[in-house]
Amino acid sequence: MSQSTSPWYSRPDLLIQNGIKILFKRYRALKPLGKAFIWATIVFYIALTTFFIVVTPARIFQWLYDLAHNLSKLPFGWVALGGIILVASCPPFIGHTTAVTLCGFAYGMKGFPLAAACSSLGSALVFVSCRLLFSKRLRRWSSANTKWQALESVIRAKGLPLIILVRMCPFPPWMWSNVLFSSIEAVALWQFVVATMFIYPKLLLHVFIGSRAAALADGEQRSHMDTQTKIMNAAFITVGILVGICSGWFVYQAMQKHIREMGDIPDETERLAADALEDVEEGAPLLRSFSPTPETNTADSQRGNNPYTL
Repeated sequence: MSQSTSPWYSRPDLLIQNGIKILFKRYRALKPLGKAFIWATIVFYIALTTFFIVVTPARIFQWLYDLAHNLSKLPFGWVALGGIILVASCPPFIGHTTAVTLCGFAYGMKGFPLAAACSSLGSALVFVSCRLLFSKRLRRWSSANTKWQALESVIRAKGLPLIILVRMCPFPPWMWSNVLFSSIEAVALWQFVVATMFIYPKLLLHVFIGSRAAALADGEQRSHMDTQTKIMNAAFITVGILVGICSGWFVYQAMQKHIREMGDIPDETERLAADALEDVEEGAPLLRSFSPTPETNTADSQRGNNPYTL
């Protein structure tokens, strides 16, 4: 395979450079409304970070613990927590990981069935809703995008194993991943549901981190802990986070390698399919109205002039 198509996933610096170039190019192609949305999102996260610093992490985690504790005492508190997970599965809402971690805060390891069931249900609802509401738009968009057509061809050829690998990959984030799969016609609902089950270990890890963090978040419990217990809890949390990061990066590398080394698929198709996943824009097929060019052809996509090119 040529130098231009050699795997880049072992070079994080190339990933960052590629991401910055893609984001800047697509930002310039946006309408004023789209740019306003981007800046509103940036301001939101700046405000959120400022709030986190001013209020202090200790008080925020204490509030989270109190919220989770109160929910666990309510007869139907699990319904409220499950509802948060369902909503967080729908773009553009965020907080799915936090909601899953709250299951550990509130119920310990017993919160895992709630997190798994609601995550599966929420993702399936997003998948079906996007297919029903945006099927014509997605079909028109994918027909004009060479990379997306290549991705669909690769997934159609490899089937469930590749779908599982892509689903386990940490990129894109949870809610946009649900949209991503609904945008790929080659993926059936049953395949999507089965692939979602393979992220249960990741959900279990988040619940475990929440169960360990709950004791440290509560000031009263923390005051009765000896130093050794605090260190052990902090170590469990740190190891859990590191395991999650390392496993996510490993799966991402494995997915890219699997796509690029498919012997029964043309090299160009492999490259375009891998590029589609590398360059995937959050919700791009469903947010076309933000761009000044309503329709583009395949040739534009190949030349790189299509603002929706994945």
